[in-house]
Amino acid sequence: MHYSIRHITRFRYSAPVRESVMELRMQPRSEGPQALRSFQIVTNPRAQLYAYTDYLGNAVYHFNALRAHQELRIETQAIVEMTVLPPPPESVDPLEWQRYNSYNLTADHFDLLEPSKFVHDSGALSQFTVEHGLTQPAGDPLTALRHLSKVIHDAFDYEVGVTEVHSPIETALKESRGVCQDFAHIMIAVARGWGIPARYVSGYLHHRRKNQDRSGEDATHAWVEAYLPSLGWIGFDPTNNIMAGERHIRVAVGRDYADVPPTRGTYKGNAESELAISVSVQPTQAPIRHGEFLRVARPMMQAVEKPAKAEQFYHQQQQQQQ
Repeated sequence: MHYSIRHITRFRYSAPVRESVMELRMQPRSEGPQALRSFQIVTNPRAQLYAYTDYLGNAVYHFNALRAHQELRIETQAIVEMTVLPPPPESVDPLEWQRYNSYNLTADHFDLLEPSKFVHDSGALSQFTVEHGLTQPAGDPLTALRHLSKVIHDAFDYEVGVTEVHSPIETALKESRGVCQDFAHIMIAVARGWGIPARYVSGYLHHRRKNQDRSGEDATHAWVEAYLPSLGWIGFDPTNNIMAGERHIRVAVGRDYADVPPTRGTYKGNAESELAISVSVQPTQAPIRHGEFLRVARPMMQAVEKPAKAEQFYHQQQQQQQ
């Protein structure tokens, strides 16, 4: 299966700004069953793009738009090939718990057991785990994680606007409502409390009518990957109570959302900003080879831009995942 992804981010300013500095994490990863076949970024105003790979293996692009402008538009297009893999087993050996030791875990795994900016213990989280019988995992690690994903799915309503991009998990826990970012953070917090390394995944989900996904079609998506020594990293989507599969397109991984925002930047000027986001993920045919790389045909689709909640564009300005 090949997917064509078009992601447009537009910042409008109430007055011209002199300079915009922006960092992007929008390029899909290429590993395992997922292969990036093509990727391109276009900015308006045009700017020189620079790239590097961060310590988590995510592709990071950055640029500096030096000309005065009243609108900044960033459009990325990608073609990704997804290979269908057999689903993970329903359970694993109960002895898996004993494999969470220094022989099977590296420093990177242990880092994913520690609290992070959006993932930490709190009174609200403790109350949630008690009320839903999650203080201790039930069964082997894989069975316990499947159960945790279902509990979060059933306990929370999916509703945009209740939380914001920088909301702590306490907001969603209090309201019993939120979006995929909130559900991923809560699942990671509980899993780490059990001693299971867990990380946040930012990306896209291809929606199909028959799947009745709760998350929005015109937004990025987020889910969780947990490490099992005998299986490796396994993806869980608590928003939709499904295992991550060929419809989940991975862009970046991190300790939590703070490590993987699609955009992060600042600007010079006395102006308010307004943010609009558009995302479209559609099946497509395999791209035609052109030399060693693959030339991208313009995706045969149109994405309707919808306004997102405007946020003050400061040093940590991001776009919200739904």
